[in-house]
Amino acid sequence: MSQHAAQSTSPMKTRRVNVGGKPFSSRNPTTIGAIGIVLIIVLLWASFNAASLPIIGGGTTYSAYFTDDAGLRANDEVRMGGVKVGQVDSIGLHDGKVKVVFKIKDQKIGDQSMVYIKLKTLLGAKFLSIDSIGQKNQKPHDTIPLTRTKSPFDVYPAFTELTNKVNDIDTASLAKALDTLSGAFADTPKSVKSVLTGLSRLSTTIASRDTELRTLLAQANTVTKTLANRDTQLQILFDDGGKILDELNARRDQIHELLINTSALSIQLEGLVSDNQKTIGPLLDSLEKILATLEANQQSLDQGLALLGPFYRVFNNTIGNGRWFDNYICNLSVNGILGLVGLNSDTGKCS
Repeated sequence: MSQHAAQSTSPMKTRRVNVGGKPFSSRNPTTIGAIGIVLIIVLLWASFNAASLPIIGGGTTYSAYFTDDAGLRANDEVRMGGVKVGQVDSIGLHDGKVKVVFKIKDQKIGDQSMVYIKLKTLLGAKFLSIDSIGQKNQKPHDTIPLTRTKSPFDVYPAFTELTNKVNDIDTASLAKALDTLSGAFADTPKSVKSVLTGLSRLSTTIASRDTELRTLLAQANTVTKTLANRDTQLQILFDDGGKILDELNARRDQIHELLINTSALSIQLEGLVSDNQKTIGPLLDSLEKILATLEANQQSLDQGLALLGPFYRVFNNTIGNGRWFDNYICNLSVNGILGLVGLNSDTGKCS
């Protein structure tokens, strides 16, 4: 009994039970560091490839075959109905054809859609235009074939190539060859001879103008290159001009109302002048007479203003110290003042 009582009165020992296993501070730091590095690498990869992620990415990726890239470049716009819906990712060769990979966001295209490379500016900038056709959606992994794509004719490369070809022509040899051909056909019928003669004259003219033609083509090529290099500035200029026209169009009603109100104001002013012609006429005549009188007496007015200045300064000094006149007269005493008014200074009575 006493032993049981002794055991009941002894202090109770408590034990801490860690439900989650080892505490975080006692875990292996190497393992924690490795996991942290892996998470950082995954986050970095996701940040650099966010456009390729399925949920937060830049959209659905499609591809199409073309016979020619026509100057299309990566990052060029992709439009549907004139509205930008994506951009070109890459351009490359695949089995002798040009493969264009592009991405569209928040839009679907039909399985019979037509894809065009179109001219964006007059200086050679391009964009990809999609005409969505078809009841079913285009499968992203199926490349759009050549039968449903079209490339435009680019004037600038063709003109540059023409310039290079013309520069390579030996006009003197060409003229000599045509002259020889004309001589060889000298005994042919008259119709053939006239054709060859005209061709010979044409070649002679071209040969005589060889330097001028080369200079003209070289300068034209320089101009087209300069315009192509200034494509961005010209595009900005055109865009700003379009914005100005849009703003004027938006303000058209206000401008129209302003013109109408201005016309109404002019009519009212005309009526006011007409109604008050009898009063305004004599008033203007009187005003003209007053101005003539002032002009005739201008010298007297100038002299009067010149004399008024000193008087005004003295008078201002007289009344400028309060509600009284502050002045004095030299050599004038009190006895003198009393004598002037007829009073005796001793008695204050008149003498």
